[in-house]
Amino acid sequence: MSDRPNRRAFAARPGDPEQWIRSDDTAPRDGKPSGFTARLTIDITPELRGRIKIAAFQRGVTVADMLRDLLAREFPNDEGDPS
Repeated sequence: MSDRPNRRAFAARPGDPEQWIRSDDTAPRDGKPSGFTARLTIDITPELRGRIKIAAFQRGVTVADMLRDLLAREFPNDEGDPS
């Protein structure tokens, strides 16, 4: 049996997490430079997904915009906050 090559693991941890988080290694899908964005994937129940979509529709916004605003309110950019 042959030895497997020593390759990095699929989900290897980066040496510098801050640099890895801020890296912009993919171009925007529409080709327009819109600043830094990152994709976040979470698992939710179909019922919660339905409630989120209904709330966004009733507010006249997209789900993505509504959730971006919610996350920005919950996690403000407080530079001096040590937590």
